[in-house]
Amino acid sequence: MTRGVIIAVVGAESTGKTTLAHGLAQALAEAGHDAVVVHETLREFCERHSRTPTQAEQADIAAQHSQRIKQAAQQHGVVVADTTALMTAVYSDLIFGDHSLYAQALAWHQQASVTLLTALDLPWVPDGHQRDGPHVQRPVDDRVRRALIKAGVGFTVVSGQGSARLKVAVDLALGVLKPPEPGQAPEASTPRWQWVCDDCDVPDAHASGLITGLRRPSLQA
Repeated sequence: MTRGVIIAVVGAESTGKTTLAHGLAQALAEAGHDAVVVHETLREFCERHSRTPTQAEQADIAAQHSQRIKQAAQQHGVVVADTTALMTAVYSDLIFGDHSLYAQALAWHQQASVTLLTALDLPWVPDGHQRDGPHVQRPVDDRVRRALIKAGVGFTVVSGQGSARLKVAVDLALGVLKPPEPGQAPEASTPRWQWVCDDCDVPDAHASGLITGLRRPSLQA
């Protein structure tokens, strides 16, 4: 079965992940792509139970979310994932000191062709049980970066305000989704982003401005 292109949006709480995911999917749909958003399973859990999950519930949430992404990719050309299991692993690490979810979460995450990391440049906004407070943003951001770097997963930091922030994500996605040149193998039209950033392990490197310091990414099949 043909697999759709997966675009993963990850980052600390209150950094605009959901807004970016929906805006990106809408823009891609308007450009003629069969794009869909996979909503965050953790958010649904918190809303349904009016609480955050226990340590024992984390692995199941991560697995459910990854399965949703997989199923969507079997049915649509482009899947914009509002977080991946990596974020569940990060929060399990931060809150419970449990590192056991990283390996499987990163294995699932590597199915994504593009990883977008939302920068810490938006005002923090409370969101009921879903958010712990602005003090967790930097520790979460640090863990996400370190996990991606350790796993060798390239990512692009998306910063800026409003439409400028969305434009960065849209331009990156459209670059990946560009049809192959005449004579090019179809498989090459779904490239993976190689390393894009000299300072991506430094949280403040992109705290302001529009993806400052990023090199233009190179593509490979």
